Amino acid sequence: MADDSKDAGLAVPPAKVKSASASRKRKATGGDKEDGQVSQALRTVYQKAVDEDIPSEMLDLLSKLD
Repeated sequence: MADDSKDAGLAVPPAKVKSASASRKRKATGGDKEDGQVSQALRTVYQKAVDEDIPSEMLDLLSKLD
């Protein structure tokens, strides 16, 4: 039986390697501006969802739980 303990936890999953190299490419090509725009768009959508009123049907269902 092979001893895998020396490699345990040290290998970087291929997905992590790809995302790190993609991140470097984006930074080299000005991707920070695009990342900022995406981040802002996500924040805006999230805030709109948070600010929405809870539908009365949902409030009625919740009140029945009490």
